[in-house]
Amino acid sequence: MTGRTVSERVGDWLTRFRWPLLLVAAALVAAAVAPANRLELERSIESLYSPGDPRLAAYTRSRELFGGDEFVLVAWDQENPTEPESLDAIAAFAAELSRVPGVNPASTQDLSKVLRPALEPGLKAVVLRRMIPLWEPQLMELSEGVIVSADRRTVAVVLRLTAETPDQPITGPGSRAETFREIRTLAAAHDPPAFVAGEPIQVHDAFEAVEYDGRVLFYVSLALLGAVLLFLLRSLRWVLIPLAVVLAAIVWTRATLELSGLRLSMVSSMLNSLVCIVGVATVMHVALRFRELRRLGGAPDSEVSTINALRETFSQLAAPIFWSCATTAAGFLSLLAADLTPVRSFGLMMGLGAGAVLVATLSFTPGLALAGGFDSTPRGAPGEGLLGGLLGWGPGAILKFKRPLAVVTVLLTVFSLTGALRLKVETDFSKNFKSDSEIVRSLNYIEDRLGGAGSWEVNVPAPGPGEPLREAYLNRIRDLAAELRALEVGGRPAFTKVVALTDTLDTVPLIGSSVRDRLDQLAEFAPEVEPSLYNPEARRMRIVLRSRERQSAGRKRAVIERTEALARQHFPGTETAKPASATGLFVLLTYLIESLLRDQIVSFAWASVGLFGMMWAAFRSLKLAVASMLPNLLPIGLVLGGLGWIGLPVNIGTAMIASVSVGLTVDGNVHYIAAYLRQRRLGASRREALKIAHGTVGRAMTFAVLALACGFAALTLSQFVPLIYFGALVSLAMLGGLIGDLVLLPLMIGWREE
Repeated sequence: MTGRTVSERVGDWLTRFRWPLLLVAAALVAAAVAPANRLELERSIESLYSPGDPRLAAYTRSRELFGGDEFVLVAWDQENPTEPESLDAIAAFAAELSRVPGVNPASTQDLSKVLRPALEPGLKAVVLRRMIPLWEPQLMELSEGVIVSADRRTVAVVLRLTAETPDQPITGPGSRAETFREIRTLAAAHDPPAFVAGEPIQVHDAFEAVEYDGRVLFYVSLALLGAVLLFLLRSLRWVLIPLAVVLAAIVWTRATLELSGLRLSMVSSMLNSLVCIVGVATVMHVALRFRELRRLGGAPDSEVSTINALRETFSQLAAPIFWSCATTAAGFLSLLAADLTPVRSFGLMMGLGAGAVLVATLSFTPGLALAGGFDSTPRGAPGEGLLGGLLGWGPGAILKFKRPLAVVTVLLTVFSLTGALRLKVETDFSKNFKSDSEIVRSLNYIEDRLGGAGSWEVNVPAPGPGEPLREAYLNRIRDLAAELRALEVGGRPAFTKVVALTDTLDTVPLIGSSVRDRLDQLAEFAPEVEPSLYNPEARRMRIVLRSRERQSAGRKRAVIERTEALARQHFPGTETAKPASATGLFVLLTYLIESLLRDQIVSFAWASVGLFGMMWAAFRSLKLAVASMLPNLLPIGLVLGGLGWIGLPVNIGTAMIASVSVGLTVDGNVHYIAAYLRQRRLGASRREALKIAHGTVGRAMTFAVLALACGFAALTLSQFVPLIYFGALVSLAMLGGLIGDLVLLPLMIGWREE
């Protein structure tokens, strides 16, 4: 045993103890299934922000002060809505919706409550009921754009959701999902059918699509992947081995996360698919190298025995497998440099996933490959001979035309950099859904008939306890509300509705000698108005705003920034009171992708540095570390640059593509360089070593990319647009990584002649 390398000892150990390894690994999978199935998706929008983010802090604070603005709008066509029969129907439907668990019935807004408010019995109630018909024009004006359309042909019920609690279930009775299901069921049964929209339901639908599609489409893609592997390898055993490795790695990773108290987020919902990529690519190298060693000598009677071939396979590939998983983990762990908690947790999850693939490959593959004597060796795929010929011809042609290829590489780099500078961010959250989806159709209906479906606010300093509201202060509120109504961005009004406390005080002819008298009178028939807009204990008042959800990113940001600047001119704050601030789900959703994209730039830089260090450590060569970087980074740059040039905006799926891809494309790079160095140690020339690496590792990389690209085609069936983009762009990045490894890597390694 003296003089044997570490890799040779690892190969011997894996084959010798293959059965105990397989049994222990299978037992660990069985034990991990239950906790893995308990892992849940964190569905709150807050989970996509860093806990210290000032926008999230402002949103949380507003929810504490004013009870939150998580509204769901239910709208439908209603002829003559002010007629008694129509008001009866509206009231009945509103009462039915208000009884849904998870809805705050006291805060439900509808036209019948405005025109026929519930009043305490007494003389004052008699007087107010007689006065309400006289106030109807003013009350309809206040309601316009919120619960009735300008043409008086569409009405809406506005439902305020109760605040979620930490122990509230994610699914089933008592969950938000059940609340939204019941609301939609009632809306569909209404005559005519009603449309349901609102930011909370958009967020819910996004998480629902991510969880459902992530689960169903993963199994669909796994089936497609198995079919393609069967076509390429023509061996059922070597289809089941990578699938077993992938499933074991996923179960172990999910169980570890559950036992650690972590949850999946919208960002990390791609965990299963990404572990699948790492696992299939790793096992593909083992399968094809094993096949090559089994065929050594050509004739069947001179083939190397199965166990010796597998031992030699792991002797040659143990180090590359370790370093490919380690560099993949390093690429993902770079996400720990991000500010957003879900991005950091995603990096940790994928780091664990890469480690789980390493353990699953080494523990499952030897035993499964050597169990029984049937179907033990992968066979050649149709057309593989032609592929082998092209790969063998490749290095010579690349080095022959190395200068033109270098010029093309420089031009592509410039293309990538200039395109990346043109990237735009998609903040229209509804664009995350297909145009024929229920949520988009509802949004279109409500925004066409009632105006904006986006609800948010600007809150300002206000008099505190014991300090009466005076006309001087209310005049400042009036001035700000008037300027907000007049605010235009891009030649169009910024808001479809501006609601301030002064609107009701000024529009409805309340009787009273002081502001407090009028507010007390208002509370008789609209008790929710004052507490929803004014919190004297916290010394804050807010103006509620409605904006169109379906508008460009630039316009949304401009509206938010100009609103906040305008409010701070009127209410700059003091030493004891914070200045005016804009907040709400509308604001959080607007800046969400920008936060993700900003984190990706930082983590991508750290990933590049980390991968460079790992490659240097793996091959102990500065030159090879430098040569390995361009094939890894250029394909990602081309994907991002291409997005910028064609004008495709960055969404939740594409914002993660850089850091995800840099962790995935490095696998073939490691195996290619390892094969090249192995041939150099055997005495081959640089060109000969490149040719052999091209013909062996290049084949495994090509097969892996073909299989994975076909498997990821299943993501195009998703109802969630970011998942469609993610599947397509990851496939493009892997294809680019393949081209980079087969063209740029030999170009850089073989640039200087021996």
